[in-house]
Amino acid sequence: MNDVSLNDVQAARGRIRDFIYCSPAQHSAALSQMTGQQVFLKLDNLQRTGAFKERGALNKILTLTEAEKRRGVIAASAGNHAQAVAFHATQRGIQARIVMPLMTPLVKVSSTAGYGAEVVLHGANYDEACAEALRQADAEGLTFLHPFDDPDVIAGQGTIGLELLEQVPNLEAAVIPIGGGGLISGVACAIKESNPKVRVIGVQTERLPSMLRATEAGKPVTIPAEATIADGIAVRRAGDVTLSLVQRYVDEIVTVDEEEIAKAILVLLEREKTLAEGAGAVGLAALLQKKTSLMGQRTAVLVGGGNIDVSLLAKIIERGLVKDHRWTRLRIHLTDRPGSLHQLTKIIADARANIVQTSYDRAYYGVNLGDTVIDFTLETRGSDHVQQLAEALTASGYRYEWIQ
Repeated sequence: MNDVSLNDVQAARGRIRDFIYCSPAQHSAALSQMTGQQVFLKLDNLQRTGAFKERGALNKILTLTEAEKRRGVIAASAGNHAQAVAFHATQRGIQARIVMPLMTPLVKVSSTAGYGAEVVLHGANYDEACAEALRQADAEGLTFLHPFDDPDVIAGQGTIGLELLEQVPNLEAAVIPIGGGGLISGVACAIKESNPKVRVIGVQTERLPSMLRATEAGKPVTIPAEATIADGIAVRRAGDVTLSLVQRYVDEIVTVDEEEIAKAILVLLEREKTLAEGAGAVGLAALLQKKTSLMGQRTAVLVGGGNIDVSLLAKIIERGLVKDHRWTRLRIHLTDRPGSLHQLTKIIADARANIVQTSYDRAYYGVNLGDTVIDFTLETRGSDHVQQLAEALTASGYRYEWIQ
């Protein structure tokens, strides 16, 4: 039996209830104003291992036979399913091995090992890691735990839908990330079987829209591999079980690009003090960019995970500041004599811009003999502030250019 019903989701909830955090679904006035919806954030990034994957992994583990547990379990994952399996298997004395792609963020590899699993790095993407995990499972008799195309996993993820119906009065829509489809399949089943009027909208990264392509073709199709900051939903082929459920219950699928995802991560961090990984931010990205057909509905947005690599987060923050004109770079030609720099920095200080970094050059950029070029990285308050600084420099006779 490969179908999933509301009864299955309710049974999963009863099974995992005592071990899984019932994450909040809080209203956000700021995001509601920005998106034109009444936004409620379902914060499953607050789970013990930082993502919703615990629900499905634990439900699957609790349904294993004693023989399957003794053989040990193996899974393939880009990170969140890995950590969930590692933690809940180890807690129950079950030996766990996880095959992860070679480019998996270090934080996810370290956490998975820290939860007690043996980690094997293999392949350039999830699909290659999954093929290796299946090979090892067959060769060594291990029990393979699929990250999404398994009814027990789907039912576990669906418990989010039951919680949303209870937490958000008069819920009208739910916006859910899609990778292989396990999450949205379970959530959509739980919501639609309870209240068919609630719209369920899925969001994929534009670089890997495997479920969207599957719905268009009427069957799972394998799409080319692409790198994406939403590594948690970087799946090249939708599941067979999940596709059937998506076709039955999901109203709309939209996609968002890398810059839109990065902006959503930054908005969540700055406006909501909420840390989301790329896959966890795609739902908000779709609303911020007006990608859905929603118009003012009471909408739950799932923040499904917060396991983001800190170096990637630093890059996202820096790029976001540049795009918002809160960081800007300025190249100024200056006479190379005592006092020139002091006069220039006074103008910058009077304009209330903060100097973050400087560099000098006397040989390149067409610099005249006796002159120098200085590059400033400045902290500013936005485009209007940058314009004020430009007017001040022009009025003082400086030759300058903004560096993109």
